[in-house]
Amino acid sequence: LTVKVGDIWSGFEGLTDSGLSVAEAVAQQQGTPPAAAPTEKTDAKATPATSEANNIEDDPTLLTQAEIDLLQQLAQRREALDARESELELQGGLLKAAEQKIDKKVEEMKTFQATIKKLIKTYDEQQETKMKSLVKIYENMKPQDASRIFEELDMDTLLLVVERMKERKLAPVMAKMNPLKATEITVELAKLRNLPTSITNAAR
Repeated sequence: LTVKVGDIWSGFEGLTDSGLSVAEAVAQQQGTPPAAAPTEKTDAKATPATSEANNIEDDPTLLTQAEIDLLQQLAQRREALDARESELELQGGLLKAAEQKIDKKVEEMKTFQATIKKLIKTYDEQQETKMKSLVKIYENMKPQDASRIFEELDMDTLLLVVERMKERKLAPVMAKMNPLKATEITVELAKLRNLPTSITNAAR
């Protein structure tokens, strides 16, 4: 019995010296393959948050009522913003069109105004030419004849004529006129020329 136990122990010592573990040695002695050593798993387990998010995406019914309400509010807000953006774009287009229309009207008004000014200037020049021609007629008339006509004219027309007459031509005509009429002409001429009225009052 002593010999057999020693032989067995010697056999185990030889196996362990060759680099085998006790378990492997026993397995070889028994004729069974050694159990595989446990290996570390390299794949990390999914976190609970990631797993829950994936479940929510796959099944929206897992959302709470508060989350559903929030999503609906966000969707409505998005629709309102899109509608507001479209409205602003439309208003911007209308405003630009209105500005262009106003600019066009302004240019038309400027052109029309320039045309009116030109016509008025032409009319004034024509009227001035006619008035100068009339003044020459009265200047070439005899003072007595011109004075009789002046006494019959209204003051506005008379002032247009006498204001343009040369002084040396006007003086003899006024000398032949009715003194009251001549005084009225003198006062009105003083007003047109911004002369002191005291001088004209002294002439009465």
